[in-house]
Amino acid sequence: MKCPRCQHDNAPGVKSRAEGGPRPAATCPACVPSNPPSRKACARRWLLALSAALLALLAAPLAAEAQQPVRAHRIGYLAATGAPAAAHLVEAFRQGLRDLGHVEGKNIVIEYRWADGRYERLPDLAAELVRLKVDVILAVVQPAALAARGATSTIPIVMAASLDPVGAGLVASLARPGGNVTGLTSSVGPEIAGKHLELLTAAVPGTSRVAILWNPAHPAYPALVREAGGAARSLGAQLQVLEARSPDEFDGGFTAMVRERAGALLLLGGDPMFFLHRSRLVDLATRNRLPTMCGIREYVEAGCLMAYATNTRDLWRRAATYVDRILKGARPGDLPVEQPTKFDLVINMKAARALGLTIPPALPARADQVIE
Repeated sequence: MKCPRCQHDNAPGVKSRAEGGPRPAATCPACVPSNPPSRKACARRWLLALSAALLALLAAPLAAEAQQPVRAHRIGYLAATGAPAAAHLVEAFRQGLRDLGHVEGKNIVIEYRWADGRYERLPDLAAELVRLKVDVILAVVQPAALAARGATSTIPIVMAASLDPVGAGLVASLARPGGNVTGLTSSVGPEIAGKHLELLTAAVPGTSRVAILWNPAHPAYPALVREAGGAARSLGAQLQVLEARSPDEFDGGFTAMVRERAGALLLLGGDPMFFLHRSRLVDLATRNRLPTMCGIREYVEAGCLMAYATNTRDLWRRAATYVDRILKGARPGDLPVEQPTKFDLVINMKAARALGLTIPPALPARADQVIE
């Protein structure tokens, strides 16, 4: 039987009406798609199309907003040293930021400024960072923090390793800094120099004369030298105070130590200029057979006899937490300054052997790390 529309066999084998069969169906499977839709179906399709168009229009601004690049925070990094000497500390800071979701080149930009051990460059470098309108400045060591604070009273400043921020006038107090400066200290105050001297004389029993080499350009060091002088008197030792404002004065300082028969050396090694040239200082001490206490453990890694200090890499990682909190809206004046709670005694026995020094066994037994 044929379909009246398409003449396809509607029901093969079934008789047509002329043959006495049933009335043909209005449609057949072959021509169903060609049937015109009803008015209700047309209206429904029109409403669905209109709804889809409206949703697309509403979603377009949201999609455009979602595709907008995230604003990268700009961090200033102001250091008194040079980049090669502090590469491990920079990486510790970056790792601390990454752990908190801040990735350099993705959602943060770090502007590095290096003074290469020349304090006189710090104010201009700090001013550059202010002109760049950075969101926060990480000021490495106290001279950098002072330069940054001199350049701005509004941009937040995070200290990574300040010696005496209260004494320097950087903060009102450790608990309530006020102003735009906060961060971490690298010591518990000038009294750390007395502890250094005590450990040095324990490592070199019978030492009656100890030299101290320092850079008077460092704003926190006069208090350390005074503290060391008091500690020397209580230990029954004489203190030979020698200054070095540049590497050109190192050789003269060691010549004076040998001439005055110093038995040991206390090196105030936290100074950026000294840190930059730590390998040379350690070599001079070894060649002149002077057992040396250094203020930072990196000196021991370079061959110095001993150090009693906090872990500088940890300080830089911790500094990242202050930067993170400030970027999230915290005010620096409300963030307490953090002091180190643990100091490590590190002894380099290889250096002791090179000096021909026998350290009393009780001291290595107390050490947190012994380098063989």
